[in-house]
Amino acid sequence: MEPRISLITLGVADLGRAQAFYEALGWRRSPASVAGEVAFYQAGAMALGLWARAKLAADAGVAPEGAGFAGIALAHNVRTRDEVDRLLAEAAAAGAVITKPAQDSPHFLGRTGYFTDPDGHLWEVAWNPGFPLGPDGALTLPEG
Repeated sequence: MEPRISLITLGVADLGRAQAFYEALGWRRSPASVAGEVAFYQAGAMALGLWARAKLAADAGVAPEGAGFAGIALAHNVRTRDEVDRLLAEAAAAGAVITKPAQDSPHFLGRTGYFTDPDGHLWEVAWNPGFPLGPDGALTLPEG
C-alpha cells in the first residue's frame, strides 16, 4: 500500500445541513457530487466526502449506530498563530461546537483548538511551526 490518504468520507445525519456547514467555511462542492446523495470537496491533494451515515455504513457492511468519541480527529493546519483563533471563530459562526478554545500547545511550540461539526466529527485547528505548509497547503513532516 502506498502511504497516502486519497479521500476521507464523513457519515452525516443530514446531508444538506453538512453541506451548508462546510460551504459556510469556504469549501467548494465539486461537480462530481451527486445531488441529494453525496458531496465531494477538494482538500489539497485529497478529497473530503459527505454521505448519509446509514448509506455509508451499509456500503461498508457495518452497523450505523455509534456515538461519542470515535477515536479520530481530522486536522486543519494553518500558517500563523492568529489563524487558529480566526478559524475557530469562523467555525463557531457556521454552527460548530468549540470543544477546546484556542490555546498554546503543551505538545509543540504552536497553538491549537478543537471543534465539532454538526454531526460531531472532531476537527483540530493547529499552528505548528515544526510542520511547515507549502504554497498549496501541503504539510511537510520534518526529516531525520
